[in-house]
Amino acid sequence: MNRRETPVDPLAALYEPIHRHCGAPFVIAQLGQSLDGRIATPTGKSRDINGCSGMDHLHRLRAIVDVVVVGVGTVLADDPQLTTRRVPGRSPARAVIDRAGRSSRDSKWLQADGCDRIVFSENAEGWPNAVERISTEHDPDIFEPARLIAALAARGHRTVLVEGGASTVSRFIDAGMVDRLHICLSPIILGSGQAGLNLRPIDELGDALRPTARPYLLDDGNILYDCDLRSAAEGGRDAGLG
Repeated sequence: MNRRETPVDPLAALYEPIHRHCGAPFVIAQLGQSLDGRIATPTGKSRDINGCSGMDHLHRLRAIVDVVVVGVGTVLADDPQLTTRRVPGRSPARAVIDRAGRSSRDSKWLQADGCDRIVFSENAEGWPNAVERISTEHDPDIFEPARLIAALAARGHRTVLVEGGASTVSRFIDAGMVDRLHICLSPIILGSGQAGLNLRPIDELGDALRPTARPYLLDDGNILYDCDLRSAAEGGRDAGLG
């Protein structure tokens, strides 16, 4: 009787750095974009750019981190639930950066489902009682990425997914707070619309981030790049592709 072999997960290596991490907070950011680097059309439509495989990957990331972080722009544009509906596993805590308190108090991320909900906001009005609000009363620099990550880690959330939007991901990368960046490229060309990243300008190519990057081909033709931004910070212009 032949023993049935356990199927090998072709994406197992992609998630292994998150599983093995311990100690200091670990921050992973993700973007889903077109071949020409757009994450949305000029009217803000973005939901189907990366299709089913891209969404499955995003939900799998949510299932293995402690907390997912988005900016209020993502909440206003997409009203995301930030749960793990597409894959097995528990949903993470949810944190929204909303300095002025623009998020609707009926937004899906605020639904009471047993997950911690945190808002970084100066506006104290109308949040559900179970939602923790963190403001400059707690830390005058709380909206700086490093201080925000420290506040989450102090609450037990040591693996952090910065899910969007583009300006939020860019701020965290510019602050040197992202360990890993996942960019999911869809075989589609938009030709216009919102760019995925908008980092500080550089004058020379030698100043560009050159992370060690590993590509993964997803089922529907998307290519997912796993970029080790710590290798870019440590290796500088000598860091290459792995």
